[in-house]
Amino acid sequence: MSDDPQRQAQPQQYVLTLSCPDKKGIVHAVSSYLFMTGCNIEDSRQFGDRDTGLFFMRVHFEADAPVTVEKLRASFAAIGDSFEMDWQIHRSDERMRIVLMVSKFGHCLNDLLFRSRIGALPVEIAAVVSNHTDFAELVGSYDIPFVHIPVTRDTKADAEAELLELVRAQNVELVVLARYMQVLSDTLCRELSGRIINIHHSFLPSFKGAKPYHQAHARGVKLIGATAHYVTADLDEGPIIEQEVERVGHEVTPEQLVAIGRDVECQALARAVKWHSEHRVLLNGTRTVVFA
Repeated sequence: MSDDPQRQAQPQQYVLTLSCPDKKGIVHAVSSYLFMTGCNIEDSRQFGDRDTGLFFMRVHFEADAPVTVEKLRASFAAIGDSFEMDWQIHRSDERMRIVLMVSKFGHCLNDLLFRSRIGALPVEIAAVVSNHTDFAELVGSYDIPFVHIPVTRDTKADAEAELLELVRAQNVELVVLARYMQVLSDTLCRELSGRIINIHHSFLPSFKGAKPYHQAHARGVKLIGATAHYVTADLDEGPIIEQEVERVGHEVTPEQLVAIGRDVECQALARAVKWHSEHRVLLNGTRTVVFA
């Protein structure tokens, strides 16, 4: 019975992320604010981009005195305004609510479901959405809602509207395209800007269309890879979060290449989802700053 009071007495952990025009005094202002509010910095990372003139920062801190995230946000607002910051404060123990989307290839879905179950990803999967029913049983075995939203050329707008309603109703913060093989509309991409991640093989744009791994095998590639990125209206050209590669030899068959590629895709996507859910990724125009 003594566990509850001890747990309540533990300092609360928070993460502050920010980006703003780079100028003197930003780090001093942030650290002084945390000191004055009785907080202790556990970890701090920062980066000044000379190309864009922007400054990026991620601070993990704890608060000894009882304080809510709402109070922290309210008291930090003046500093944020004075430096023209784009900033956020989150509790570090809160699991991000996400939706996974999948079509007919289930390797990334299966990998993310398992990582979430064992606690390797700090996320709560609100639902899995698919335009097919192939993985309904798999998703059900994890006690996660499976939502079938079929998509045709004529129903695409209605399907995306249904997805957005689900995102809003379930307070979803991130949508993950775990090999969801439908091109999203510009409207949906704008609506979920910075909140939707995709995975693709890094042969793009060299090997487009069907069977990219077979195309790569025919060309004798020696290095295969995968790229996890934010989704934008420019197909497969959004800001890159993570990439993974694997060297292959001449003896590898097309089928083996596909298997290796699937593993690489799983690794890159899992890291991207983890870093985003831990608030380690900050957008920097067409690029990202990743405090991994």
